Amino acid sequence: MSAGTRLSALDASFLAVETPTAHMHVGWVAVFSAAADGRVPSFPQLRAHIDRRLARAPRYRQRLAPVPLDLYAPEWIDDPAFSVDRHVYWAPGPLHDLVDEVMSMPLRRDRPLWEMWICENQRERQFAIVGKSHHCMVDGLAAVELASMLLDLTPEPGACEPDSWLPAPLPGTRRLVARGMRDLLGDQLELLRPALRATCSPAATARQSAAGAMRTARALGHSLRAAPASVLNAPLSPLRRLAWTERPLSDLRAVKGTYGTTVNDVVLAAVAGGMRAYLARRGEQPAALKAMVPVNVRNPGDVLGNHISFVFVELPCNEPDALSRLYRVHATMSARKRDGEPEGADLALKLAEHTPGVVQHAISRMIASPRMFNLVVSNIPGPAAPTYMLGCPLQAAYPVVPLSDRHAVSVGMTTIGEHACFGVYADRQALPDPSRLAGDIDDALSELLARAEQTTRILSSHDPRAAAAEPVAR
Repeated sequence: MSAGTRLSALDASFLAVETPTAHMHVGWVAVFSAAADGRVPSFPQLRAHIDRRLARAPRYRQRLAPVPLDLYAPEWIDDPAFSVDRHVYWAPGPLHDLVDEVMSMPLRRDRPLWEMWICENQRERQFAIVGKSHHCMVDGLAAVELASMLLDLTPEPGACEPDSWLPAPLPGTRRLVARGMRDLLGDQLELLRPALRATCSPAATARQSAAGAMRTARALGHSLRAAPASVLNAPLSPLRRLAWTERPLSDLRAVKGTYGTTVNDVVLAAVAGGMRAYLARRGEQPAALKAMVPVNVRNPGDVLGNHISFVFVELPCNEPDALSRLYRVHATMSARKRDGEPEGADLALKLAEHTPGVVQHAISRMIASPRMFNLVVSNIPGPAAPTYMLGCPLQAAYPVVPLSDRHAVSVGMTTIGEHACFGVYADRQALPDPSRLAGDIDDALSELLARAEQTTRILSSHDPRAAAAEPVAR
């Protein structure tokens, strides 16, 4: 990957909304058990393995170069001082304390925007990798793909590619300005393409424009609807805490199969149920919350960076019945997909790339404000097959979904093989007990699973009167 690749408007937005109390890094906690022979790799072995695999991800040897006078978005340039020793560290446990400390520190912008911390637990014959990368560099799925670059499908590590990387010469100020002006002019010329297409094929262009405008209007209509006031949107401290819980993926699939929903619907319904219980325990009146749900729009050829869109969904925390919460979430998500709202939001984000930088920053801050949403809930698919690092099987990976300013909590779920791994990430002062919320989400999943098992028993009994007692999603 050559130097000079520029941040997209969406990538740059994650720089624009970062504050001293809102660190915009994507993270993960990956836990590995010992190899089949009981061996746990040493820290130098793990660091050397990571170093060898960086040939697969050249972006991790690049840092940001701002364009003078902020004429345009920063670009990625090779870091001549790159050394894996400045990015991969050893730390003692306990693991929870390490995670909280690492995630409470922002990444330095004068070097490649990532770190990994290795925590060994010889007593349990395990080790964990606590990783973080800036959101301007990767989205959640790209972070999983990066982790996959470090992993192998067999206990025997695969051969590494030849690595002849040498940093490109640093561009001078004049070159940065010239490239910024060149890309800015090219960006403006992109605005002429629709007009040229319309000249060549006016009817087809009109149909496509009308359909795109409708999708965009629907997406903007839901995104601009004000989120309700909530205790979740208090001012933040710089301190973070991650709580995690894990379920068999078969539990979520059982609920999905019984009621004709999706796994993502089940996750959203469980978060709604968990938030309802958590807020009630704090003495808050449960109310419907507005969640931002990232949607993958990544193409097979896309490289690192952000290739996501968003939909905004009401979480029915005010609904006391678990199945009713699931039905309402399913109906809302189905309507959003049917109306093409993820594509409409993606189109709106792409249109924003053609606005001046000051306008892009204003749009970024507006989207990240608590007026737009109360919390983020993200479902990130991980590897389905068993994976290994230096012969050690990956057991679990818990995601860290970043918190923008005045957003006290986020919930992420990553699938690792047959496990659903939940990460509840919170501001340590505004929401000091995320483990309670993680337990509430787990309880909400148990309630949905119990209802699904009850429904299955009723339907299998062939009793029409009993079957009528339990509605099934249509």
